Amino acid sequence: MSRLTITLSDERHQALKEAAAQRGKTIGQLIDESLEFYGIKSRQSAAALVRRARARAALDEVRALAVAQREVDAERGRA
Repeated sequence: MSRLTITLSDERHQALKEAAAQRGKTIGQLIDESLEFYGIKSRQSAAALVRRARARAALDEVRALAVAQREVDAERGRA
């Protein structure tokens, strides 16, 4: 697992700490969930999504990628 250092205002940091505490999570878990919510995925996860789309719909690669993009957009709330 990697570590990351970010700079936040004191107010944002306090709000993040409070939100994590209210949810019974760590700040790292809260950030990880937020990234997942916004569709930030590793190449491996994205490739797996394309494989699942192709397997379910028997699509060629171009069409499977289009399905995967629509799924990501929908997850991010852009659809």
